[in-house]
Parts: sequence; C-alpha cells; structure tokens
Amino acid sequence: MFLSTFEKQLDAKRRFVVPQEFRALVAGTSDGVFCFPSIASDCLEGGGKPLFDRYLGLIEELDFGDPLRTALETSVLGGVSNLGFDPAGRVTLPENLCDMFGLTDWVVIVGLGDRFQIWQRDAFQTHRAAQRDIAREGLAQLRSAQRAARTGAGQ
Repeated sequence: MFLSTFEKQLDAKRRFVVPQEFRALVAGTSDGVFCFPSIASDCLEGGGKPLFDRYLGLIEELDFGDPLRTALETSVLGGVSNLGFDPAGRVTLPENLCDMFGLTDWVVIVGLGDRFQIWQRDAFQTHRAAQRDIAREGLAQLRSAQRAARTGAGQ
C-alpha cells in the first residue's frame, strides 16, 4: 500500500525522488509508475500497473460509446504518462502536467492505499484541511448512526 505523505523538491528538469517505500511497491511490475490528471481532485494521480489495470477494467465494463466510458478513456488513458525511474529513483514529470497543476518547486506526494497523488504544496494544505473537515463530520454521523442502531433509536 502507498502510505504516508512526503514533501519533495522538483529540480530544474521537473524531477523528484520517489519515496523508497513507493518504489518498493512497484518494483518488478514496471520500470516506473503511471501518472495522470486526477478525476476527483486538482492533482496528479499515480500508481503501479495494478492501478492502471483497475481503471482499464472499469473502462472495459462500460459499453463502447457510453459517454462515461469515453470520458474515462479521455481522462485516464489519454492523460496517462509512464514515468520511468532513473538510477537515483527519480521520475521526471511531463511539462504539460506540471503546468496543469502549478507544480513548479515543491510537491507533496500523498499515499492513498492503492494509489498516490502528487499535489502542489499550498493546494494540498487547503485540500487536506477540507478533507479533515469532511472526515470529522462523516465520522460523527457514522458514530451517531451506530449508536442509534445499537439502542434501537431509529425504529
């Protein structure tokens, strides 16, 4: 699983060192990681071949010509870049993806289990705060529903 959060500096060639923990997860499955614009957030999403295969399987479940299939094909397949590791464990982000999300100096790499995201540092701080608020509210609602179910209060 891709876990934890790392801040990395991009060099002049838009390279950064992929965390060793992340490189170990994709070792032997490819020569790097797949990366594409996230559908859910203003960042890059990436992972190894299992993540790419998961998206491909989802796309192939939809009928040819289905608008959702076309949107996913365009967003994922049309936007994917295979980022190979250099001997130092670095990848080079494509210029168009850096421009799309304002990735210029520092990036934040966030592990999300089966995938990871690459954020512009300030954008991630805002996103993380919003996600914490959603998590707090959602957890409080979940706990309330669980208490109600245990006590029979919703019946």
